Amino acid sequence: MATSDKLFSTRDEPLASQDLAVCRRVHEALCSGLDLDRSSEQADRLGALIIELYRQGVHDETQLRVLAGGKRG
Repeated sequence: MATSDKLFSTRDEPLASQDLAVCRRVHEALCSGLDLDRSSEQADRLGALIIELYRQGVHDETQLRVLAGGKRG
């Protein structure tokens, strides 16, 4: 088993600016909806989760909001 296969994957590639814009919009919407300070540790964890979900292939903003923030209603 080659270790390089585990060290590098497409999920490790940098996100393009348009990808980051999607993640940022979702993060801002969730922080606002959950009344989180965007500089808090909880908001940082939320941002990391959003980016991880995006890298796993969830590119729809609504789906990202639901998966990262849970259903609210």
